[in-house]
Amino acid sequence: MKKSIYVLNGPNLNRLGKREPEIYGKTTLAQVEALCRKTAGKWPLEFRQSNAEHELIDWIHEAIDKGAAIVINPAGFTFTSVAIMDALKMFPGPIVELHISNVHKREAVYHNSLMSAVVTAVMMGLGVDGYRTAVEAMVRRLQAK
Repeated sequence: MKKSIYVLNGPNLNRLGKREPEIYGKTTLAQVEALCRKTAGKWPLEFRQSNAEHELIDWIHEAIDKGAAIVINPAGFTFTSVAIMDALKMFPGPIVELHISNVHKREAVYHNSLMSAVVTAVMMGLGVDGYRTAVEAMVRRLQAK
């Protein structure tokens, strides 16, 4: 049985399509999930979102036991959560840190990711299409094993 790719989404991403569409676009999180599931094909995929830091940490812990890869958009926790960073450090597989916008083109508060030092790759600025690219990359990487 294949282990799942976990696609984890942090705070405020449940508001995609409504929140600052000039930055994040008009695609909803449900549409992003459908895109990820289509891209994963037959590869099992767990798609989740939470505004709660502890819930994201619990899902990373679950992925340590049941996951093959993680794609994570930590959103605002990217810049503040040592606890999420520490949980990601325990994950033995590949991890993509994903951001819809190019955080380096935004205010300075968004320029220092705590996650980047512990993940396999960082993707940003591709809009929601970054999710498709990240899931495709993970599927290819896992199939190559």
